[in-house]
Amino acid sequence: MIKHIVKDTFILQRLSSVATENDSDIVKDLIDTLEANKEICAGMAANMIGINKRIIAFQDNGKITVMLNPEIIRMSDAYKTKEGCLSLEGQRETTRYRSIKVKYQDTNMKVKIKTYKDFTAQVIQHEIDHCNGILI
Repeated sequence: MIKHIVKDTFILQRLSSVATENDSDIVKDLIDTLEANKEICAGMAANMIGINKRIIAFQDNGKITVMLNPEIIRMSDAYKTKEGCLSLEGQRETTRYRSIKVKYQDTNMKVKIKTYKDFTAQVIQHEIDHCNGILI
């Protein structure tokens, strides 16, 4: 189901709780909402649709990837950039890393570790910040 995008910064700045195998409906709603906004949005965190869980979804080479409980375990090559967000007005300056290694669980709760680079890495960092209550 396509959900409304949360814009309340009080809600968005709360830490997200751990995702579990019981969160498949949240995953579906997050994918549906990202798909509905794909022309203007590259990624979403569950708190952007009002669910305080550590779940993110993002576009990766033409397909949507979902991560449960993502954690950046390595990052390199910092740079300054400006980002926008569906939950916020305008753009804000932030520091990101060109290469990140992420440990996460897939939708079957299998632990995975993968390295991402460039724009995809930037999107993942933005969405993990959402899970941690950090707004750009």
